[in-house]
Amino acid sequence: MGGGIGGLTTAIGLLAAGWQVTVYERGQALPPTGTGLGIWPSALRALDALGVGAAVRAVGRPQGDGAIRRPDGRPIVPLDMDRIRAKHGEPVHLVPRPALLRALHDALPTGTVRFGSPVEDITALRADHDVVIGADGIGSRVRAALLGDRHGLRYAGATVWRGTADLDISTGGETWGSGARFGVTPQGPGRTNWYAVLTVPENHRFSRPDADELRRHFGDWHDPIPAVLDRYATSDVIRHDLYHLAPALPSYVLGNVALLGDAAHAMTPDLGQGACQAIIDGAALAECLSGAEVADGLLAYDRLRRRPTQRMAAASLMVNRLAQARRWHFVRDTAMRLALSFGPPA
Repeated sequence: MGGGIGGLTTAIGLLAAGWQVTVYERGQALPPTGTGLGIWPSALRALDALGVGAAVRAVGRPQGDGAIRRPDGRPIVPLDMDRIRAKHGEPVHLVPRPALLRALHDALPTGTVRFGSPVEDITALRADHDVVIGADGIGSRVRAALLGDRHGLRYAGATVWRGTADLDISTGGETWGSGARFGVTPQGPGRTNWYAVLTVPENHRFSRPDADELRRHFGDWHDPIPAVLDRYATSDVIRHDLYHLAPALPSYVLGNVALLGDAAHAMTPDLGQGACQAIIDGAALAECLSGAEVADGLLAYDRLRRRPTQRMAAASLMVNRLAQARRWHFVRDTAMRLALSFGPPA
């Protein structure tokens, strides 16, 4: 259940393996808007194995070089896409979320996804299906029904604004201040993805409008950040607090139910791996269930994916805490240079 990135990827793989598949999606249709996602080489390889890698690349673009910078524009560390290309054969591809979902959806037979179909009774669904896959996102009802609130969402200490501005930029990257970050990424001709992150209490309410608050924090940072904020009113901005799943799940499988994507390992977005890991989860689960007994296939999926994704989630949270530090910036910047010297996750 869940017609997002992980659910659709899994459906493609299971149908190819001969399963009958129904995707129950709460929403009424695919979302028409959304910011860009970085799809890393490992996720692209998983999509290639399902026959949809070319379609996803066609609606995206290779990510260019960038840098992590200080508010005055001085670089902390470069983000070298050529290094990723040399090691893995291709760079990260930037793909708008709506285009990625459309490419995955269009690879499925008509009627596979049942929009406007929330699942209210998990027990009944388990009784009526050989396998139930909980791909229902960060606030997973499947996870809650099976595990209760012991493994729940924990506030990561920051809130984020995301938008897409009508602006051309040549390179992207992230800028780190004191308890504040701003990121920009070219999406296509005349379009730029951006996000702003502030360290604040959970559910914090600002005394001024969001646009004014962002200008107060970021308005004197280096170009093109002021130009992005000038286009706030037309940027289709969404704001939400950042959460991660803790403690980590003891298993991604309970009986005939498997969890994947954010339902299994919701992580902060600091490594840009949320969508990628959901794709890899879905492809791996489909492969494990291909030609195997259900119980054996589900256990194989858990062995294959739980530890790598939980390590990724822990690393992402560590970067979040580094990036949002309010002091000891020299130590923070040095630690990031050392971390990237070993290469980013691909």
